[in-house]
Amino acid sequence: MDPLGAKSYILERLRNELPKERTYHCLEHTLDVYASAIDIAEKEGVVDEEDLTLLKTAALYHDCGFIVHGMDHEQHGCVLVQEHLPRFGYSSAQVQRVCDMIMATRIPQSPRNKLSRILCDADLDYLGRADFRRIGDSLFSEMRTFGVLSTELEWNQLQVRFLERHSYFTVTNKKLREPVKQQYLAELRQWLSDTLK
Repeated sequence: MDPLGAKSYILERLRNELPKERTYHCLEHTLDVYASAIDIAEKEGVVDEEDLTLLKTAALYHDCGFIVHGMDHEQHGCVLVQEHLPRFGYSSAQVQRVCDMIMATRIPQSPRNKLSRILCDADLDYLGRADFRRIGDSLFSEMRTFGVLSTELEWNQLQVRFLERHSYFTVTNKKLREPVKQQYLAELRQWLSDTLK
């Protein structure tokens, strides 16, 4: 396996080919998920070297489907993974494991193994972090640009519904991120209550 080659390849494509309007699903998000996946894996403490390499690769490729199409980006990403990772020495079994992790991040998330649980938590790690509002604003901007919603009220109603349904999967994020996420949820509910009076 040549994970550094695979990393360089996809980062170059993300840097050059992602639409500028993707203010949330952008290179910064990919790098954030990559760093979060490594951090969670270290804290979970039971990921071997090959698994960590595959997890890091999945983190780098998890949103690459947005290069191809705005819908079903996980599926499109898996096509890119299947096309390109073999060139970097990934076996068919390793490619399948990367695809399984990517598909698990599809909302609603459905991880079926430890690596997928780590990637899913890394993908939404920001929900329980201090940069929640800044990153959320970038998602609101992207969704508004693509006509998914248009007002702050719609956005905050969506955030409340999403946070109410969301659960972290790893012990690490349940401990470190869930309490902070619940604080943001309470604040958003209060905002809605005050706004809709």
